[in-house]
This record gives sequence, structure tokens and C-alpha cells, in this order.
Amino acid sequence: MAKPHRRCVARALAGTIAILIMLLSLQLLAEADRDTMPLPTLPLQLDTLVKVPFLLQDAETLAPSGASPVVEVPPVVEGPGVLERLLPVEHTAEEERQALEVPSVVSEPAEPIVPPPTTRLTVTLDWYLNPQHATLLVAREKGMFARRGLDVALIVPADPSVPTKLLAAGRTDLALGRQPQLHLLADKGVPLVRVATLVAAPVSGLVLRDNLEDEKREILLDGLRIGFTDSDGRDVLLASILTELLGVANGLELVGLEEIGYSALDAMREQRIDGMIVHHRFLLPRQLADEGVMTRTLPIEAYGLPAHDGLILMANRDQLNGKRDAVRRMVSALEEAALWIVNHPQEAWKLLERAEPALADHTGRDTWADMFPRLSLQPAAVDQGRYLRFEQFLLEAGLVEVITPLERLAIDLGTAAP
Repeated sequence: MAKPHRRCVARALAGTIAILIMLLSLQLLAEADRDTMPLPTLPLQLDTLVKVPFLLQDAETLAPSGASPVVEVPPVVEGPGVLERLLPVEHTAEEERQALEVPSVVSEPAEPIVPPPTTRLTVTLDWYLNPQHATLLVAREKGMFARRGLDVALIVPADPSVPTKLLAAGRTDLALGRQPQLHLLADKGVPLVRVATLVAAPVSGLVLRDNLEDEKREILLDGLRIGFTDSDGRDVLLASILTELLGVANGLELVGLEEIGYSALDAMREQRIDGMIVHHRFLLPRQLADEGVMTRTLPIEAYGLPAHDGLILMANRDQLNGKRDAVRRMVSALEEAALWIVNHPQEAWKLLERAEPALADHTGRDTWADMFPRLSLQPAAVDQGRYLRFEQFLLEAGLVEVITPLERLAIDLGTAAP
């Protein structure tokens, strides 16, 4: 309210100054006339006459009786006057606050960042979660899958013999298994192919009770009851060990066989079996020792079986093309996880314990020391000679009918598709 008042005062002052200037001009003109005309004799009684400039007289405003003329005030002009333009303008605190509150630049909020599309992959495990699955767990927990746009679900099967069956039927995207298992399935025409290696060394073995020896410390295998969980454990691994130890072509006929599935610990504890062929030789013997069952383990590679990949990731070859890019990104995450584990083995184990509390016991810790050095640092790479040698071994043992081409057994997703 103070600003309009100052404007009115400035306008009135400007008008007054203009009138004074005009009156001064007229007075100067009158004095000039007196210099040219003789001065009249002034009467004793003086009457003062005020002359109004002609420009300021308005005939319509003069009263008929000759009253004093009305001086017309200049019209109000919107905007700052002359003096206001020359004098500094002072603002009140309220005006300054309002000026500050008015934004000088108006910007719209940024567009929300749309997350990249996520691809979901299901992986059916070969067994309960254990240290052999370390790269999968680390890649999941450290966000290595998520950074590559993957949502990877790890599924524990109801039975250890069904993962490859689910994969062949298209009911899972990927499945874990073993190289010997893959060779047997490929020979039967099952369209499975290895896409990554998680454990690059054999981890299978024959676990026997510790008292199955004679006076010469030789193992007595004839007539023993041996448990198994899948066909490759029975037909390839166990058959190879029995042939080596017993010196017969078909040692499976000399022992009793029992399929035990997940009940391996119970079968050994209850003495239903004398031994079992396992794919987790660093885990199950320690668990049995905690139960008071002492055992000895025969490493499978020490009894005639060629070196092979201990744990592999398999895909359905007929359905791989639609998932090739997602699987390639997954294998890349597994490589990053394996390298991180080897560089930080103790920190990696603590991460596994937090992620899966069931692993947090002394058995798991003891297993970890033997397990992490066997993890594959190049999961995508295929050792072609290893696969060809194992295929030849199976052919000579009569376990496969023909040689399966390498490209139908294993592919390297880090290179061009075959």
C-alpha cells in the first residue's frame, strides 16, 4: 500500500513544479513589457491582479460572476513518474519476500527412470543347497544377476533324479547335473546341452563304512549293499570303480543295489546299506561323522574314470535359442561370482551363511575349504578334449552306442553359436 501513495505524491509535486515554472516565465515576460512602456501612476490603494496563463484558462470552468478560474490538474498517467525514475526505489520487507518466493525459472520434474526389463530364469538344482552351489548363491546375493537384468530362481527338486526330466520336458529353464550324466542322456536322444561349468573337477566318490576291510587292508566289495541316487552314478561311476577293484567286466552283478534318493544319511545310519556312490564327497562323509558313522571315501577319478566336470549347468537344446542371450548373461554373472569367491574365500563363506542359515555349521565350514578351489573360473569355456575323451571312454566300456558330436554335448556361449 505504500508504493501507490508515493506515486501520487510524486505526480502532485511534478505538477506543482511545472506550474511554478510557467508562472516564472510569465513574470519574466511582464517585466520585459514594463521596460518598454511608461509606468502608470500607482494609486494609494493597490489592488493585486493575478494573471492566469492563457493555456491554463478553461472558458467552460469560469463562473459567470467572474470567479477565480479553475486550474486543471494534469491527468494521471499510469507508471512511474519522472522523479521515480531518477530516485532509488525502496522496497518493504514484505515486497522483497514476495519477490523471492516467485521462481525465476520454472522446471518440470524429471521423467521417472524406467527399469530395464527383467528376464526370469528357473534353475533346478541337483541336490539341497550346499557349498557346490556357491557361485549361484553369491551371484544372487551380490546382485550380479540383477545388474544383468535377470531374476534367477533356484529350485530344489522333490527327487534328485528329476531335474533332467523337468528340463527335457521344458518345465524348467536350466538344470544342474554332471558331465557323465549328460553323456548318457545325449546317447539316448535327450536334447540337453551343457552351457556352463560350475565345478571343474570331479566331486563324486564311493563312501564305505570304515570297517569293510580284511587283514590285508583290502576292501571287501563282493556282496556289499551299495546305494545310488541316479543312473549315471550307478551305470558309470559305480560300475567303473567295481571293474577296477574287482577286476571283472560287470561288477554291478556282484553287489546289491538300492536307490536311496535323499535318504542317504538315514540309510547309512540305519545300516540298510554298506556304502553309497555320492556326488558330494566333501559333504556327506562329514555329516555322517557328526552322526557317529565313520566312513572312508574312494575318489572316483582314482579308479579308472577320466577327469570330467563335476557340476555343470544344462539347457534344453531345442528351446535354447529363445533364451540364449539371457543364459549368456547368467554365465557372465557366474564368472564374476567365481572370481570374487577365489579372491575373498572367507568373506564369501560368511555371505553364504547369511544367505542360507542351514549352511552355517562346522560341517559346511570344513567342506568349504575343500570346495571353493574346485570352482570353475571360466564357466563358459568348454574343454573339448575332456568331453571327447570321456565320450570315447564310454564307447569302449559299452555304455554308449555311438560317439555323440561335441556340439551336441557342450557349447561355449561366450563365442558364436555353433
